[in-house]
Amino acid sequence: MARKEPRVKEVNENDIEVKGHPKEWAAGIPAVYHSMKPAIENMGLSRALGATFKMNQKHGFDCPSCAWPDPKDRSPFEYCEEGVKAVTWEATPVVIPSEFWAEHSLTELRERSEYWMGMQGRLTEPLYKPAGEDHYRPVGWDEALGIVADRLKALDSPDEAAFYTSGRTSNEAAFLYQLFIRAYGTNNLPDCSNMCHESSGWGMGQTIGIGKATVAYDDFEKADLIILMGQNPGTNHPRMLTALEDCKRNGGNIVAVNPLPEAGLKRYKNPQKPRGIAGKGTELADQFLQIRLGGDMALLQAISKRVFEAEEKNPGTVLDHDFLEKHCEGLADLKEHIMLLDDDEVLEATGLRVEEIDELADRYLRAEKVIITWAMGITQQKKGVATIKEIINLLLLRGNIGKPGAGAAPIRGHSNVQGDRTMGIWEQMPPAFLDSLGKEFNFDPPREHGADAVETFHRMHDGRIKFFMALGGNLISAISDTHFAEAAMVKTDMTVQMSIKLNRSHLVTGKEALILPVLGRTEFDDQETGRQFVSVEDTVCVVHASHGGVAPVSKNLLSEPAVVARLGALVIGDRIDADWAGYEKDYDLIRDHISRVVVGCENYNERIRQDGGFVLPNGPRDSRTFNTPTGKAVLTVNDLEAVERPEGTLLLQSLRSHDQWNTTIYGHNDRYRGIKGGRHILFMNSGDIEELGLADGQQIDIHGVYKDGVERVVRNFRVVSYPTPKGCVAAYYPEANVLVPMDHVAEGSNTPVSKAVVVRVEPAAQPASGPEDKMRRTKVNA
Repeated sequence: MARKEPRVKEVNENDIEVKGHPKEWAAGIPAVYHSMKPAIENMGLSRALGATFKMNQKHGFDCPSCAWPDPKDRSPFEYCEEGVKAVTWEATPVVIPSEFWAEHSLTELRERSEYWMGMQGRLTEPLYKPAGEDHYRPVGWDEALGIVADRLKALDSPDEAAFYTSGRTSNEAAFLYQLFIRAYGTNNLPDCSNMCHESSGWGMGQTIGIGKATVAYDDFEKADLIILMGQNPGTNHPRMLTALEDCKRNGGNIVAVNPLPEAGLKRYKNPQKPRGIAGKGTELADQFLQIRLGGDMALLQAISKRVFEAEEKNPGTVLDHDFLEKHCEGLADLKEHIMLLDDDEVLEATGLRVEEIDELADRYLRAEKVIITWAMGITQQKKGVATIKEIINLLLLRGNIGKPGAGAAPIRGHSNVQGDRTMGIWEQMPPAFLDSLGKEFNFDPPREHGADAVETFHRMHDGRIKFFMALGGNLISAISDTHFAEAAMVKTDMTVQMSIKLNRSHLVTGKEALILPVLGRTEFDDQETGRQFVSVEDTVCVVHASHGGVAPVSKNLLSEPAVVARLGALVIGDRIDADWAGYEKDYDLIRDHISRVVVGCENYNERIRQDGGFVLPNGPRDSRTFNTPTGKAVLTVNDLEAVERPEGTLLLQSLRSHDQWNTTIYGHNDRYRGIKGGRHILFMNSGDIEELGLADGQQIDIHGVYKDGVERVVRNFRVVSYPTPKGCVAAYYPEANVLVPMDHVAEGSNTPVSKAVVVRVEPAAQPASGPEDKMRRTKVNA
């Protein structure tokens, strides 16, 4: 394929524009324009159309961005603005030439932005950085994989290695990867779940016995009430707006609970419907609760208290007594605890008025079928696990689990993060899975729990992890406490990244480093036995096939299963009963193993070829059965804890812009929030701006305030007056990650707390000198 030159528009962030007020609606014709225009410009008309019209189709490829499920009856346009951007980013014909690596040192590249790096194009050849050198150089596949094998074999213990997984990885690659790692001898399997929905897994697992959604796609249109908490679907999972529109069209109500007023929570212009093109669209949120950061748990307890009070006034008519008696435990203890809730404490924590809380409670009491759905605005709180347990409490009180149109719905923001966990990507897989894995491959998997993402960096810092490998992702930018993380990573002996495009994790390395370029999900995967497909699991437990739809940008790329299979042959060999060479040739062989190891995946090869795939079993959803010690759902008692905000400080949350997906930056605009031309901004309440003696548009420095006394600061951000709750501010991720201490984690799940971070804002110590002088990272020694 002929090389195209990258189209990179450098942005001077001194010229950030605030384009009026935040938008009042999402999608519509602008969403089509802002996605298809760059797709055609960057991929060409034929490649762009070939990719987008195969995305999320039954015989096409799964969108490489969010994990939103597909409807049974699909339109020809089963994609959204963010999905098209993701495909454009991945399927671009722009490639990085060999001479690029001699021209650019790692030291130089570390001064570039994530946006600039991503726009350089696809990686097409293995790259090696020897110890003591500041440049990568192209190498062959045999040499690259041989280096990896030699370094792994030289470690004193398998636990000196850690193996990260991104949620974009397929089920086949994930299963093979965890097999390779456990056969090597460790459970050090940190993954992106550790940083996003780990709290969901813990909170739901301890109460209903499964950490996955208890709803199907069709339940959204059947619901009487949907409560959305801590999420922004208009930017992060736009196809959800269609399901919400279906709910409204069927007479359902929607309540949005979120600190910022997001366009996608207000009104939706469906570009596939006349009313979305020429009409007003559909108003989504019947009620919007602009809650203070960290106040969600207090709100949920206040609603539960009103449910108990309503039951006392009208005994036998409010609680679902039959469901509670047959399927639940802990009701008496929960009631005793909730009835002692201090109403003034709730108002202080939430920043809401009594009338607003009463209105939501009334909506909940009138609804027979309720879905509560949430994302990282909930999971990344210090009390994230407890907050999710309160969601489950509220649903259980009125039997809103295990019936049509009702249930709990954590929305995964990464395309196959849920499938990776199902396939064994977890540092704490249960004994039953390990027993089955060992029996299938005739070895004894390690049993001691491994390191999650946060623990991995602590062990790197202490010298206990010396080798790091990543299957996709950009962990160094995704993890909290940027300075600490980078200082820890450079202490390792070797880092290895399986990647599609250049990112910061390739530049903050161990003494040695390798980049292994792999196929994208959008691309054909031709192996010795023919064209292969992979599979993924969406956020409502549907497992379906994904077939690449466009030609690879280079014949030198390997698929992820192929890379892992070749490493397995080199490192593990015949120590286990594995056909490493066969797995690369024919992915059906991998799926045969999955069918015998993973519960619910029996007859995998047959069922994955069915129209639309198959649905994994889910006890709470399917039969109101709960995999808990007593076999019942558990109503839990959770102590409310106020988020302390010392005088003169503010509470910070990090969030995505509209031109972004995780750490991937597509551009410098945030259209729905009215921001153009930059990312280094701080959204502030106008009252806070005035009280602190600042001005809208002023340059400021943001200082972290944490008990460890370490100075954490980002410099030369711009103040933007915005309708955020008083005392609460917001900045973009990953730029704000430097302010989140590595030890500031959610109780129970160890997820970094990127919501409600205490900060202090001061006028900038010195003006910015240019577009790259906004955040001064720690300089690392390669």
